[in-house]
Amino acid sequence: MPETIIGDKEFENIPSIKSKALRINLNENIYGTFAEIGAGQETVRNFFRAGGASGTIAKTMSAYDKDFSDAIYGIEEDGRYVTESRLQKMLSHEFDLIEERINREKHPNRLFFSYANTVATIDFAKKYKGHGWVGIRYQIDPKEPYNEITLHIRFHENDAQLQQITLGILGVNLIYGAYYKYDQPNKLLRYLYDHIDKDKIEIDTINFSGPRFKDVDNRLMSLQLIKNGMTDAVMFDPDGHNILPARILYKKNILALRGSFRPVTKVNIDMFERSYEMFLKENRVEKDRTEVIFEITLSNLRAEGEIDEEDFMDRARLLCSLGHTVMISNFQEYYKLVEYFSRYTKMRMGLAMGVNNLVDIFDEKYYRHLSGGILEAFGKLFFKDLKVYLYPMKDPETGEYTTSENLKVHPRMKELYKFFKYNGKVVDITDYNPDNMEIFSREVLGMIEKGEDGWEQMLPPGVSEIIKEKQLFNYRPTAEKVDS
Repeated sequence: MPETIIGDKEFENIPSIKSKALRINLNENIYGTFAEIGAGQETVRNFFRAGGASGTIAKTMSAYDKDFSDAIYGIEEDGRYVTESRLQKMLSHEFDLIEERINREKHPNRLFFSYANTVATIDFAKKYKGHGWVGIRYQIDPKEPYNEITLHIRFHENDAQLQQITLGILGVNLIYGAYYKYDQPNKLLRYLYDHIDKDKIEIDTINFSGPRFKDVDNRLMSLQLIKNGMTDAVMFDPDGHNILPARILYKKNILALRGSFRPVTKVNIDMFERSYEMFLKENRVEKDRTEVIFEITLSNLRAEGEIDEEDFMDRARLLCSLGHTVMISNFQEYYKLVEYFSRYTKMRMGLAMGVNNLVDIFDEKYYRHLSGGILEAFGKLFFKDLKVYLYPMKDPETGEYTTSENLKVHPRMKELYKFFKYNGKVVDITDYNPDNMEIFSREVLGMIEKGEDGWEQMLPPGVSEIIKEKQLFNYRPTAEKVDS
């Protein structure tokens, strides 16, 4: 019987969840434990139903009672249970038990694994949809150290039972991908959504570690989350590590600076420092409860077509090296950025920006997809105690400075602009450094690419050294400089 006939199209044949679980079960070497807290035993259930699980599953458990869970895994300092710390303790404890209880000499080829999740599903009031941490610690070779994949999820379904089913499918995809797609982490990431609609669940943080992932850059994997539509934003701490947005933003005052930062210049830092000083003087803004976020939008990353991942790495590396928290988002419009922050905090927010960015905000073309148009967008943007801190712009020909006082918007938007200006929603950054007015990122970038001199003085201290050392932004030393 023929496998294909005339007119057939090529397509990717995605194994069913049962087929994935069965393949794992039929492998005589894969052997481990399942520890699932908060949404039932949904992942391991798929392995039991597939058949042949007796040689795969060493143990499965759900320590639902908090006291019992604390007795097994220890007490968390913050008293919470759905945390990355809790997941790590679960993975470590269960993996250690396997190695302690299973004789390696008797089973020299066993590939141990420990799968765990700690999850909170939707509450009865359906106000909080729930979230969770999921991970696997496992071996590809019995003689190698273990590898690990951990991720954070946010549920979008409105029914706890549906969330449980989705979690079970995700768990099977993760275990299957860990063993059979570890050499293609980009594909492994996409396969996590096999048989799951992307509007059902969001993956907003993922980290790979271990010998099989030694060449994986977790920041680039986070970028893949956005590119693949799995989340809207990811964040990196000053050390360059992936961090959970909720952990940084929860109940914090937030000052955000959007830019291309290609590269970060003295103008960007001056804008940050001046706006930060003003923001801290606002009512109810405390320094120890304030986060500054340097945000790069995906639309900026696509400035020249497809996303240049190395270019992205250059920008993030420089900002992190200056001690800043970096956020990559899929938000073209500012109101979506503010909505995102509002998920985590009801505290005060500020946006620091240049004149051109503010003019764009008052451009109606960005809001045609909204039923309420620009008024709906502005309602979402300014509905709280949000302020825009405006950095002036100098006209290189006339020498005139543009501020909120003489800013020109479209005639139809003039009265709307006046409304926000007179109500204190737009304030000028007045204590700026006039020496920075002649600095433009695109000109600095051009000088770097052409090998011209003088661009170093336009960047914050230490940045030019990093660009030269790492040869970022197509920097190449000239032969004369190399010889010297």
